[in-house]
Amino acid sequence: MSRVEDNLMLATDSYKVTHHMQYPPGTTIVYSYFESRGGKFPSTVFYGLQYIIKRWMVGQVVTEEKIAEAKEYYSGHFNADLFNEAGWRYIVEKHGGRLPVRIKAVPEGMVVPYKNVLFTVENTDPECYWLTNILETLLVQVWYPTTVATSSRAQKEIIAKYLEETADTMDGLPFKLHDFGFRGSTSVESAGIGGSAHLVNFQGTDTIAALIYAKYYPTSEDMISELCIM
Repeated sequence: MSRVEDNLMLATDSYKVTHHMQYPPGTTIVYSYFESRGGKFPSTVFYGLQYIIKRWMVGQVVTEEKIAEAKEYYSGHFNADLFNEAGWRYIVEKHGGRLPVRIKAVPEGMVVPYKNVLFTVENTDPECYWLTNILETLLVQVWYPTTVATSSRAQKEIIAKYLEETADTMDGLPFKLHDFGFRGSTSVESAGIGGSAHLVNFQGTDTIAALIYAKYYPTSEDMISELCIM
């Protein structure tokens, strides 16, 4: 028996479930991109996409059981038969339940000036043009860890400025903003995601979930080897 919260087909917005009926006839490829359009900071520290991909999109993520489960939920939600059952079943039959999409991204932890592409998504099977943007709901959750990493870096720059003016050495900089936010998070998952984003810039943490997420959903070997908790 699958868990509802692990069903990719239910991890989207309601309106996207009907998009497969709205694309122009003959559509074969949908190519989408994600960018930071601007905000408080001139640059973005991109982080968190690897977790989303590894948690939700790797391997056989579509099964007949999950299709039936999603169909039942959407039938009750819409009170109509709008779910793309045939499209998802095609993915099971043609691709063994694996998603025919290509995702390209800048390296995690990279500092990118806003108004630049951070990652792109496109379908690799012309029959699955509808799949690209149904994944958007999950993929844009990258903004949370990216925002944490970006804000954390800005704070590190401020700390570094005054540390340079007042201290004999900069050696302690990686430990000058310690994460003790586990108890204030909305869930263990958010603590792990946000806490590991902070570790892009600093090495001190009491948030064990951050260490676990960094280990099991690593973005780089360097990040894991440099983690320290005291």
